[in-house]
Amino acid sequence: MVFLTCGILLFLLALLVLLRVIIGPTAIDRIVAVNMVGTQTTVLLILMGILFSRVDMFVDFALTYALLNFIGSLAAARYLLRTKPLRDTKITVVEVERG
Repeated sequence: MVFLTCGILLFLLALLVLLRVIIGPTAIDRIVAVNMVGTQTTVLLILMGILFSRVDMFVDFALTYALLNFIGSLAAARYLLRTKPLRDTKITVVEVERG
């Protein structure tokens, strides 16, 4: 019963974080919120494994999902770094690297 309650609460908290994804004022806020949802989903997968008595199978799913979540966050951050202008200037990072 404890794991089921924790899973339901974690799911409700993920819904609240999805609000930040929708109304986040900046792209960085949205990336962090999506990363938080991914982390909560990883924990939910482990809790599901405990509830179904198949932790070994669900840990594999959770690790794969966490790795994909991490790579996606890195890709989004790198994209924003290359396309977003630097503060107080009109020069982008790509132009700075070219010289």
